[in-house]
Amino acid sequence: MTSSRTAMSSVIEPEANGSTILGVPAPRWRLPGPLSALTAAAAGVMMDWGFPDGDIWPLTLVGVGLFLWALVGRTFGGGLLIGLIGGLAFYLIHIEWATTYLGPLPWVALSTLQALFVAVGGGLIALAYRFVPRAWPGTFGRLVLLPVIVAGLWTAREAISSVWPYGGFAWGRVALSQTEGFFAPLLAWFGISGLSFLLVLMVAVLLQCLLEYSLPRVTRALVAATAVVAVLAIPAFPVETSGSTRIAAIQGNAKAGYFDQRQPGDILNAHVSATLPLVGEDVDMVVWPENGTDLDPMTVPAAAKVFDYLTGAMNAPLVAGTITHRDDKWFNTSFVWEHGVGATQLYDKKHPVPFGEYVPDRAFWRPFAPELIDLIARDYTPGTLPNVFDVNGIRAGVAICFDIADDQLIQEMMQGDAQVILAQTNNADFGHTDESVQQLAIARSRAIETGRSVVNISTVGTSAIIAPDGSTLAQLEWFTAGAMVEDVPLGTSTTGATLIGRQLEWLVSGLALGGLAIALFPRGKKIRHQGTARNQLS
Repeated sequence: MTSSRTAMSSVIEPEANGSTILGVPAPRWRLPGPLSALTAAAAGVMMDWGFPDGDIWPLTLVGVGLFLWALVGRTFGGGLLIGLIGGLAFYLIHIEWATTYLGPLPWVALSTLQALFVAVGGGLIALAYRFVPRAWPGTFGRLVLLPVIVAGLWTAREAISSVWPYGGFAWGRVALSQTEGFFAPLLAWFGISGLSFLLVLMVAVLLQCLLEYSLPRVTRALVAATAVVAVLAIPAFPVETSGSTRIAAIQGNAKAGYFDQRQPGDILNAHVSATLPLVGEDVDMVVWPENGTDLDPMTVPAAAKVFDYLTGAMNAPLVAGTITHRDDKWFNTSFVWEHGVGATQLYDKKHPVPFGEYVPDRAFWRPFAPELIDLIARDYTPGTLPNVFDVNGIRAGVAICFDIADDQLIQEMMQGDAQVILAQTNNADFGHTDESVQQLAIARSRAIETGRSVVNISTVGTSAIIAPDGSTLAQLEWFTAGAMVEDVPLGTSTTGATLIGRQLEWLVSGLALGGLAIALFPRGKKIRHQGTARNQLS
């Protein structure tokens, strides 16, 4: 028994002999470098399995725990390397769908960029594990302050990469893996960033309890149980609705991909064909997806006649997406068409996708991949119009494709008194990959977060109508023309997440960065003084 324990110690306690890094004793549970790298890679894979289409949501939390363990005892440089390995392992799998559109180069480039953010976050978390327990060596410092700072640093990294550069890439946040899991109701209280913070905090507390092997086992168990119960005990937010609106959402299964071979009007005809069987249905509005018509009815008279006929036959306004060209600028536009009047309201996508819908700094990036850059022949301009429509007296928030992942745009919808969210998208470029189900998970998170029903309608799928509590009211099969007709609840609640907005994200990020700075400063000062003293003695 003793020899077995000694052998185990030699693997996971390589620095129990009092060795130091930057003058600070290394933790006894620090993993050796190669094993730490392998653990980080395994953590990245495991985190992805918790997201759609894996849908084993607890595995994301296990992956977070393994990733944090790999960072325990590392230097800043070691944390950078561990973060890069874990980030690449996660993103290369998580967004593999990016290869479907433009091949491997954008996929590798985007994955590497996101992994670099994870690397910086890993470096900072490694510093926290090394210096925070030295600045606050008591039980409170190690089991409370340290996990709070670690979770805050994780949240800060997610927040920054979600908005920068070029509008950011808000994919792969921890909370988005939990939309159909046990913790999903917490989205209504804390939002996506808030839930990410709480989940990483819970994992960090449990990990620290396991690492604090010098404490009595009973104490560790009580602390761990208290941390878990504190997170789980919050009841679901009381979502309030007032009436409903009957919506017909159309999935045309159109040839809407960038490289699809089609004739002008093919996409319009596909959605018309899927709508005509509904003539005679009593609905309040009809919703088509992003790029639901390839002919702009505001400039093409034949298309205008089609829209006028449909809105008359359905006796309801139609919300659809198309590409518009106004004032020498291109826009990805959603519009409301009313019978006998035409387009009465417009919303231009505020968050066009860099290197997909426009090329930022084209002259700089073109030499790196001229053939790929030249494929994006026109650059869409970010919109400035409000993202809430008045459709038949209903306040409908509008999100075009990746808009749904932008926290600020969701806040703007709520400030515009949206009662329901219309999430129009075109997933045709990504085929039968995880992209559309990952996007549907984001839409589901927005439903819970805002207490609003979300009509997620795509050209090809995955299309679904989601209730304010995150449940599915209706769903269509991929790559199948069809329609969903549902009485959709209208939300009236001001959820905790809506009320707090992004302030919680800023608060926990600021506290974490400030706490780490405080922990580093006195330690660095002490080390410098020790060095000076040694020099004087010599």
